[in-house]
Amino acid sequence: MESIFHEKQEGSLCAQHCLNNLLQGEYFSPVELSSIAHQLDEEERMRMAEGGVTSEDYRTFLQQPSGNMDDSGFFSIQVISNALKVWGLELILFNSPEYQRLRIDPINERSFICNYKEHWFTVRKLGKQWFNLNSLLTGPELISDTYLALFLAQLQQEGYSIFVVKGDLPDCEADQLLQMIRVQQMHRPKLIGEELAQLKEQRVQKTDLEHVLEVNDGTGMLDEDEEELQRALALSRQEIDMEDEEADLHEAIQLSMQGTSRNRCQDIPQTSGSHPTSEELRKRREAYFENHNSEVYEGKF
Repeated sequence: MESIFHEKQEGSLCAQHCLNNLLQGEYFSPVELSSIAHQLDEEERMRMAEGGVTSEDYRTFLQQPSGNMDDSGFFSIQVISNALKVWGLELILFNSPEYQRLRIDPINERSFICNYKEHWFTVRKLGKQWFNLNSLLTGPELISDTYLALFLAQLQQEGYSIFVVKGDLPDCEADQLLQMIRVQQMHRPKLIGEELAQLKEQRVQKTDLEHVLEVNDGTGMLDEDEEELQRALALSRQEIDMEDEEADLHEAIQLSMQGTSRNRCQDIPQTSGSHPTSEELRKRREAYFENHNSEVYEGKF
């Protein structure tokens, strides 16, 4: 769809983008549209002056800002309508009962201009296919014939004013090319705001990735989550080491006790009774601890 002319949103110049996307070229600039708006303002002033330049209505009119344009770049429907008259085109309100009574299938029209809350955009047929040429989109959006009526009905429900463009549009390359071929669109173009948000998110993700790489290289500082992870790993390793040490210690104690038991049998005299006396128990404990401490100092642990 590279052959399709599509001006993207710049400031509040949606009326300019709407007209140029409709006509498929850079036909109008803000200066030219401002000239039309000033001309309309002057015509309105002259009509108001007919009631007397000293009248209250005339003085009030002079104090009011222009209804055809403002400093942001907005232009009224009157400006758009007068700009199209240069090309022999006129606008008919699609929402009006008079037009609806004609029961014209939208597919049989050539283009529409839509407006909602001072935003203008074009829906136009190029070749044999319809496209939404909204300047807020990152590119033209393909609209199927079966979806066109539903799309326009949805706009009406959302409060849009829709105008049918009547007359012969100027020839353009995209219209000629798309008469011979049909295009397919796998993904809907994003709104410019969505694209900017996605680019911002990608930049944040890239920054995070670079940060992680720096940390792995030892050139960056650990963030809080990474520090917590490192601490958890360190504690885990300590616990494993402690468990290993405890197992070794337990094994050494068992061996020590076995050795002490043998020593007791060899070195400590046994009484003929089945139960040892308190003095024998005291000697056995001393022998055990002396043997145990000597093994520790000798490095058996």
